[in-house]
Amino acid sequence: MSEITLRNVSKIYGSDDAAVNNINLDIKDGEFMVLLGPSGCGKSTTLRMIAGLESITAGDIFIDGKLINDIDPAERDLAIVFQNYALYPHMNVAANLAFGLKLRKVPKDQIESRILKTANTLGISELLTRRPRELSGGQQQRVALGRAMVREPVAFLFDEPLSNLDAKLRATMRTELVKLHNDLGTTIIHVTHDQVEAMTMGDRICIMRKGIIEQVGKPLEVYRNPANIFVAGFLASPPMNLIEGSFEQEGDSLKIEVSGITLTIPAHFANAYGNVHSRKDVILGIRPEDIYTDSNDGRYTCMETQVVAVEALGPETIMVVKLPGGKEISARLDRSFRAPIGSALKLYADIERMHLFDPETEKAIVAR
Repeated sequence: MSEITLRNVSKIYGSDDAAVNNINLDIKDGEFMVLLGPSGCGKSTTLRMIAGLESITAGDIFIDGKLINDIDPAERDLAIVFQNYALYPHMNVAANLAFGLKLRKVPKDQIESRILKTANTLGISELLTRRPRELSGGQQQRVALGRAMVREPVAFLFDEPLSNLDAKLRATMRTELVKLHNDLGTTIIHVTHDQVEAMTMGDRICIMRKGIIEQVGKPLEVYRNPANIFVAGFLASPPMNLIEGSFEQEGDSLKIEVSGITLTIPAHFANAYGNVHSRKDVILGIRPEDIYTDSNDGRYTCMETQVVAVEALGPETIMVVKLPGGKEISARLDRSFRAPIGSALKLYADIERMHLFDPETEKAIVAR
């Protein structure tokens, strides 16, 4: 196990644009850290710098307090699993698992012992004599994991290893990786653009955009308290609804005007934000699961909407509706709910669960 630390790390290629821009990150010993973000955000580049496959333009990387900037990748004792698995096609599974150990001059009896132990753990014992072309995608992925595990490294680096699998197998392998981490206790850094992977697998997630870190935290903490508009709009599917609006003061009541509807802010909630309404303009955020078809005895705020699309997914129904001002939002409703496209529909928002963002800084406005 190992603690991995990044201090002011940057990577700049030929142009002046930084692929990774002065990031700081502490990955705890034995932690499952997920680097999450859209394509081109710098997450894979960060992983490759930790592995030593990319040079560092500026900053320092440490493993257990030891500076590794100039240490050869082979000497870092890190195991990396790539998206394409990178198995040797002319070798059978056993030879693929043994290859790295032979390079390190591990004794033959230890190699055999590690291969059998790893194969049993991953359920691939019966595949040891097969070659990669004879394996399914899921089996190849297990072999790639096994080749990393058999080395008993100080940390695993996973670069989107599940992206080539179908949806069902991907869900199965998410569970298997979590179980594997619980059994081994080894530090894992997992790169993905898949929010479901991040939410279900990581002890913590690090959300990146354009080479910088936007937010780091436990998955549910980040979900409940996004630091800015980007995180709010990126994490979860469907993402948080973000609606431009403005504050209106009517006597002792504070209201928000958004896309042709007026929402009254509960008094205790308004007080928690102090004088935030003096900013006038605001971005209101509300998650699809905080919108309902029932008013909860009047405790939720009514919104007049028009149905745009209905996605019946089996366990739930995702309803896309249009507000009077034209803004389209999503609602996560009961699986049995249906409404004709184009029909008028009253929905009810739980304003107690709203989020507010500053339209200029795009940062969350935190209740005081």
